[in-house]
Amino acid sequence: MAKLDVFDIKKAKVGEIEVSDAVFNDDVREYLIHEAVKIQLANRRQGTVAVKNRAAVSGSGKKPFKQKGTGQARQGCSRAPQYPGGGVAFGPQPKTYNLSMNKKARKAALRSALSMLYKKEAITVLNSFELPSIKTKAFVEVLNAFNLDKTLVITDTANLVLELSARNVKNVKVLGPEGLNIFDIMKYQSVVFTEAAVRRVEGALQS
Repeated sequence: MAKLDVFDIKKAKVGEIEVSDAVFNDDVREYLIHEAVKIQLANRRQGTVAVKNRAAVSGSGKKPFKQKGTGQARQGCSRAPQYPGGGVAFGPQPKTYNLSMNKKARKAALRSALSMLYKKEAITVLNSFELPSIKTKAFVEVLNAFNLDKTLVITDTANLVLELSARNVKNVKVLGPEGLNIFDIMKYQSVVFTEAAVRRVEGALQS
């Protein structure tokens, strides 16, 4: 089984943890990662853009002038697109961009992303990430001790002190294991887990 060093928040090594090869040392399937990121971004789109077509704008449907004898091009309605205030022709209308990915493929994509970080040695495991008080400086000191910059922090339980300490730090995000997602893994390219969070992620992603 793959192994990861376990540290305290001052970067003193306190032990090792064996992690599942199926989750953290699997084959990296880039096509699955790409598909999962594409689907996640597509599902964020609201698709609520809309313009008024000739049926939606206000105005009469009466013919502006008679068909023949005026010397002008024939017209059927003042709400037509060529008139000022007329409806838009072929404009955007509300639509859904939602895409789906089956659960097995979604888990495989997450395993591939975590395995990629493991192979790059971009995963850090802490025995716990408890700060004595809400203090951004203390949180930044922990990141600096590990030379971390763009980082995703995964904690095993809700940690309000940690979340509030990290919220003003650029390029850092704190999530619970249930919030782990493919887009954030690929965006931050470095992940800090608490030891208990590793076990929860393993349990959730076992095939």
